[in-house]
Formats: sequence, C-alpha cells, structure tokens
Amino acid sequence: MTQVAIGLYGLNGHQIHQALAENPYGRLVATAAVERQALPEILRDDAAIRHYATLDALLADADVELVSLCSPRRVEQAREAMRCLEAGKHVYAEKPCAMRETELDALIATAQRTGRVFREMANGIAESQPYRAMHDVIQAGTLGTIVQVFAQKSYPYQDWRPQDEELDGGLIGQNAGHALRMIEQVAGQRVAWIDAIETGLGNPHHGGLQMASTLQMRLENGGIATAIANYLNPPAFGSWGNEHLRVFGTEGLVEITDGGTRTRLVRKERDCGPLDTSAGDIDYLETILRSIRGQCVLPRPLENELHATRMVIRAKLAAMRHAEK
Repeated sequence: MTQVAIGLYGLNGHQIHQALAENPYGRLVATAAVERQALPEILRDDAAIRHYATLDALLADADVELVSLCSPRRVEQAREAMRCLEAGKHVYAEKPCAMRETELDALIATAQRTGRVFREMANGIAESQPYRAMHDVIQAGTLGTIVQVFAQKSYPYQDWRPQDEELDGGLIGQNAGHALRMIEQVAGQRVAWIDAIETGLGNPHHGGLQMASTLQMRLENGGIATAIANYLNPPAFGSWGNEHLRVFGTEGLVEITDGGTRTRLVRKERDCGPLDTSAGDIDYLETILRSIRGQCVLPRPLENELHATRMVIRAKLAAMRHAEK
C-alpha cells in the first residue's frame, strides 16, 4: 500500500509526529507552524520534508493528502478543518474538533459533501485495551440492559495548562470528552440529554481554568450516566491519567479502574474476574490511513463518532448557564 502523504499543522495538542517516524501507512511530507526541533530525530533533518509558516501554504502543497490539525487556537480549528476539506485534504483534528454546535454541523456537512475522511483525535478508545474487551463484553449482551454508567477522567494540574479555554477547549472540551467517549463508544450508550456544573476552585492562578466538573446524563435507552473530570490527579498516583469506567446492567457489572490497570466482570452470582485483553489494541491512526487507501472501513459513521463532542459542547453551555445563576 502506498503511504498516505501527511502534513502537520500546529503542535497545540496530541500531534502525531512521533507516530510518523517509521509508520508503514503514512509519511510526513510537510509541516506548518511546527518547530523543526520538535520532530523526531529521524525526521528532523529530512530534506524531503517541506516546512511552511502558514496553513494556507500547507494547503497549497499538492502532495499533502491528509492534514493533522493541532491548531494554535482550538476555537479556530473547526473553520480551519473545513478549509482543509474544501482544499481536498483528509483531516485528523485534535479534540474538541469544534467548540460550537453550529460549526460541528457545518464540519460534518463539509466532510460529507467533499467526500474526504474527517476524524477527531479521540484515540480510538473502543479499539484500545482494556476498553476494547469491555466493549465486546457489553456488545455481546453479557450485562443485559444497561441501566447506569459512571466514567472518570482525571489528569494532574500543570502550570502550562491554558487559563484561556479558547486555546485548548477547556476542562469539559478536552478532558471530559474522554469520559463521554467511554460512555458512548465503549459502553455503547448514546447520550440523549446532558447537564453539567464545574468549578475553578483549586486553580492556583485564579484564572479561567476550570479544575473539576460533573456531568449528568440521560441515555437514549432510558438509563442514566454520570461523568467526572478534573485536574486533581496526584503525581504519586503513578500514571498520568486516572480513568474509571463502571457499567451496571440488569445481569451484572463490568469495570475498569485505577487508570486502566484493573478490570473486573461480575455476573449476578458469579465473579468472572479480570477481562481478557489478549486481543491487543487496534491502532486508530493506522485504521484511518488504511481507510483512505480503501483497505478497511472506519469503525463508526462520522455522526456517531462526533456525537460525544456534540454532547460535550452542550455540557459546557449548561455549565456556563449554571455559573451565571
């Protein structure tokens, strides 16, 4: 398979440059707004890689097939993604890919009209272990009817976290979004209604950075869900992210705790113990690149893929309304 020619724009987020050092499915051909020294050593001095100052210059490069967006200002990224799609490029965009629902709708419509692949950097959580194993257990009907879901996403506080949410999407946009994807893509339960509150309590700079949030949801099947997200994970916890996911059904429960290091399935009177994660991960970026070449099908339709982002946008609006009271 011919490698997909990739251009990078910006480093404000989980840019994929490290994954392109020796990737059999994609090769780096150009960058814009990316410091050369930030690239892996094997790519840093590659004379074949063009380096541009602007996104427009990158889009004018006819060789570039896919643009990986980590825009300097997340609030501008949806519009920049649509410019890429209109230029005939496929797009892989850092989360949240949009911060307004109208822009999310326009982004989906643009991808459909242009026929280009668009995906958000959601890291394919349902394709990564141990969440892949949990997804398979739930999809098999092992838990019966799903009644309640709890999800947690916690990171450490760092001084480099922006006080201005327009730079990275904020706590709900770029952190709680992970928890929403756990509920929708792993537990398989689409959110129908969402409410949220958040607080900046504990922010040492007393700025706009929110430190903790709680989201309450009603699921389309009539069940309910809660998600919490914060920047309160202590460094001594031992891992950067502290994730939990518990799914309760009429026939049992399944859980992933302690940053994904522990799993357990319990079916009524039987403790089935840890989940079988021997199947390994499915690399989401490689899946996207292979789909561009027609070698595979993406795991979810675009509207389903981005529904969690839609709910994140609504959650942030709800939190803002509560803050005004």
